[in-house]
Amino acid sequence: MATSPLSIPLNVINSHHAIPNPFVPEVVTAVDALHLEFRAVDNLVACNTTRVLRAFQNARVGSHHFGGSTGYGHDEAGGRGALDQAFAEIVGAESAIVRSQFFSGTHAITCALFALLRPGDELLAVAGAPYDTLEEVIGKRDSGGLGSLQDFGVKYREVPLAEDGGLDWNSLMSAVKPKTKCALIQRSCGYSWRRSLSVNDIARAIKIIKVQNPSCSVMVDNCYGEFVESIEPPMVGADLIAGSLIKNPGGTIAPCGGYIAGKQKWVEAAAARLSAPGLGLDCGSIPGDIMRAFFQGLFLSPQMVGEAIKGSFLIAEVLASKGYKVQPLPRVPRSDIVQAVQLGSRERLLAFCEAVQRSSPVGSYTKPVAGTTAGYASEVIFADGTFIDGSTSELSCDGPLREPFTVFCQVRSFVSFNNTDRNLTSTRDKRNPQYISEQYISGGKLRLINRFYKSNHS
Repeated sequence: MATSPLSIPLNVINSHHAIPNPFVPEVVTAVDALHLEFRAVDNLVACNTTRVLRAFQNARVGSHHFGGSTGYGHDEAGGRGALDQAFAEIVGAESAIVRSQFFSGTHAITCALFALLRPGDELLAVAGAPYDTLEEVIGKRDSGGLGSLQDFGVKYREVPLAEDGGLDWNSLMSAVKPKTKCALIQRSCGYSWRRSLSVNDIARAIKIIKVQNPSCSVMVDNCYGEFVESIEPPMVGADLIAGSLIKNPGGTIAPCGGYIAGKQKWVEAAAARLSAPGLGLDCGSIPGDIMRAFFQGLFLSPQMVGEAIKGSFLIAEVLASKGYKVQPLPRVPRSDIVQAVQLGSRERLLAFCEAVQRSSPVGSYTKPVAGTTAGYASEVIFADGTFIDGSTSELSCDGPLREPFTVFCQVRSFVSFNNTDRNLTSTRDKRNPQYISEQYISGGKLRLINRFYKSNHS
């Protein structure tokens, strides 16, 4: 009878095979130096996974919710409602809408903004210029009369960032006016060289905004920030948040979709923008395979985000040691999964993205080419050999072809460390199969970061 791997003594596993170290010394050194940061990420993952599990249990998620629906979606078996309920609880919101019909994070954010604003209102961006793809939505860049907010009579202003790249708190204290009906806070850095905002930063900004105009709604672009901290913006007073399911909350499994969560009346208004007034949350079919992927991806997302955070720590540690400017700095707590690296030239940016593409499991034989992309003013290059097109919880990077030629990386590290004496293990007994299996699979799988470094250390 074959022996189960779990019954083999740990010191015997692989004893007949010498396992060479496949990593360059700089990567090995970085991993050793980051053990405290990685352990903190493991604890964060345990905390967020517990919150997600509790929400699934409270929503009474069952296999019948994975069946999906067709046509109008009237005959679905409660999957939409259970998913919305679980998501709302996870992020601390009154309500949520999680749908495949959202094309992207930009689409979800657009529905939220059109829900909150009416002709004559003012939109205030409090974290500097918004992400490139929102410029035509707002009307900051000409949309060709296709229906931007400014086309509908919505005014727009920005509060520039402070010199240190953070929010300009002094300017914000007098920026909100009586006609300011919505303040937009972009949590992630986007294509800007700035620190991403922590939830504590967002909480402070909300208080300042509400003191000046209590009726001003606060909308948070939450893309790339979900599960990076133990709390989310609705827990500190955000009226709405929006994001994409092919980013953090899809867990690398959701094939499409987006979400909006927050105050119930605003979620309902946003749902009417996605569908139509009178239809709102109650229509829209979702095929069964997609519905199951939404539930499963959401459940796995804390773990996948944790791996991405480790990847950002590793990139910053290695490339900063070689003299590159990085944002965030090495070993600084993260507020999103994006790691920016200034490469300084078009050639280096292209070469970097080519190296990432070669290191990918999908399309490694292709060469990324910079070009024009819908929604972007500059040429952009994308390296994304991912299983889900556009997924940023896998291995991907991108950047606009403009000074200072910065690449924005989202990288799962594939680093796994034993966590048996922490929250997810009920006993420290070394005979416990869970303890043995975790020991068996632990030890680190940096299969992509190593090549990432080798191709870009010049």
